[in-house]
Amino acid sequence: MRKAALYLSVLVGAVIMLFPFLWTVITSITPKGSLAGGPTLLVKDPTLDAYRTLLDAVPMWRIMLNSFGIAIAATVLQLVTGAMAGYAFARLPFRGKNIVFAGYLATLMIPLQVLVVPLFIEMKTFQLNDTYIALLAPGIASAFGVFLLRQAIAGVPAELDEAATLDGAGHLRIFATIVVPLIRPTLATVGVFAFMSSWNSFLWPLVVIRSPEFMTLPLGLSTLQGQFTTEWDVVMAGSVLSIVPIAVVYLLAQRHIIAGVATTGIK
Repeated sequence: MRKAALYLSVLVGAVIMLFPFLWTVITSITPKGSLAGGPTLLVKDPTLDAYRTLLDAVPMWRIMLNSFGIAIAATVLQLVTGAMAGYAFARLPFRGKNIVFAGYLATLMIPLQVLVVPLFIEMKTFQLNDTYIALLAPGIASAFGVFLLRQAIAGVPAELDEAATLDGAGHLRIFATIVVPLIRPTLATVGVFAFMSSWNSFLWPLVVIRSPEFMTLPLGLSTLQGQFTTEWDVVMAGSVLSIVPIAVVYLLAQRHIIAGVATTGIK
């Protein structure tokens, strides 16, 4: 009975969490779907007209390609810079290491809204506004990713480094062949956070992008909301298209996390 109650509570929690997504899908296939009437699970004459309207209203494929390109590039760069910085903080002795790392952690308390103006001025100084570089530049490195990867690398036994050093391996080889394979779960976690952060970013693209060809998905979806009326079925169709890649990335990363935990051999 106790186990049945536990599974029942988890099932109820899962249904509550999934219901908004289900309602989003249902509204997107409802003719002239509206949020005013409250949620409904029965759709009369479901249609995909909202998706056709969406593709006609905005250059959806170009916008999604922009979001994919920026999100993937930001994820790869954050993993590379975060892993290398984490290795330096965890393994390399240098003067002022703890002070520099404390400075990194301090930046986590600064919200993006505070940094928007100086970042905008910096991009304007280098004449990079309204370009892909302006979209990508703030996401090249992440203090949160550096922190997580530094903690993961610090948990790797130092004896492995010493054994590799005796075999003639340098820091680059130790980092690439020993440390990186052993921190795959953390790399997958940081990758998920980086991809989601870039994919869902709205404020920064809103500030630096003016041309429609450089728009990302959140910025493109915001153009669907009118001043007086909004076609919610079209907005929800765009929301469905924006949710699917995130769900796929999370499921793939979850599989790698489980595999990494099972194969690392570190307690």
